[in-house]
Amino acid sequence: MFPINRPRRLRSHPQLRRMVRENVLQVSDLIYPLFAVPGDGVALEVKSMPGVYQLSVDKIVAEAKEVYELGIPAIILFGIPESKDEQATGAWHDCGIVQKATRAVKEAVPDLIVIVDTCLCEYTSHGHCGYLEVGDLTGRVLNDPTLELLKKTAVSQAKAGADIIAPSGMMDGFVQAIRAGLDEAGYTDTPILSYAAKYASAYYGPFRDAAESAPKFGDRRTYQMDPANSREALKEIALDIAEGADMLMVKPALAYMDIIWRVKEACNLPVAAYNVSGEYSMVKAAALNGWIDEKSVVLETLLGFKRAGADLILTYHAKDVARWLQA
Repeated sequence: MFPINRPRRLRSHPQLRRMVRENVLQVSDLIYPLFAVPGDGVALEVKSMPGVYQLSVDKIVAEAKEVYELGIPAIILFGIPESKDEQATGAWHDCGIVQKATRAVKEAVPDLIVIVDTCLCEYTSHGHCGYLEVGDLTGRVLNDPTLELLKKTAVSQAKAGADIIAPSGMMDGFVQAIRAGLDEAGYTDTPILSYAAKYASAYYGPFRDAAESAPKFGDRRTYQMDPANSREALKEIALDIAEGADMLMVKPALAYMDIIWRVKEACNLPVAAYNVSGEYSMVKAAALNGWIDEKSVVLETLLGFKRAGADLILTYHAKDVARWLQA
């Protein structure tokens, strides 16, 4: 005897399945990461990330126009400076590469939302996300002096026209410091998308090739989160909300969908998931070898992030996804 309620009844037709679908992936959910480098006419493919490039500002503008035409609402900018130093000068200088790219994009595509990564690792000579104790080779970043650099960086980025500031260094109190700096400089309407739960993950390897940001020594486990912890993520988001965060991010996404879910359940702010470089590169490698259907796997993965509670998804697949969804 079969039960009276037979779930397969609602799966019998494509239109019926669409009518009862609980989660929908949309182009408006996507944010596309871009890597800005000095020069003109530069487009260097990142070997560990097929289809992803380091781009000069003119090429960034061309990408921004294409992104906007595809209906993707936002990009996030990362920068690789000409030179690096212990003060991370390239991060906060008004003529820094991200500042230049931001101004150029906002002039060319004013309605495209420009998010800027507010961190220091791409700009420091040692590759860590802030000041280090002199002679310390463990990677223990000095928290409070780093906050001053982050504040300067955020203000410089907002001055250049950034729509959203996205601090990613996982310093204690970084949202509060940046909010204070932005408010003092008159950027009270500039929102903060905090990398609130950013884990010390092995999935970041290809990104560090793209951003040229691998630490010269030690690791980032003294400031990024332990992958074994979930309750700690809720503590981090509570602190960031109290300090003035407008949106929250979980990074990485694929191995942390439980964290996305817990963060979404614990707050009423928009939640972003970062589909990071290692996740992207694994799919690309498998697809290039003919082991998987790239489109199907990518769409299923991103839909999984939505099901877990993500409102926004940062992904290197964004342009392809936009085309697939609109086909």
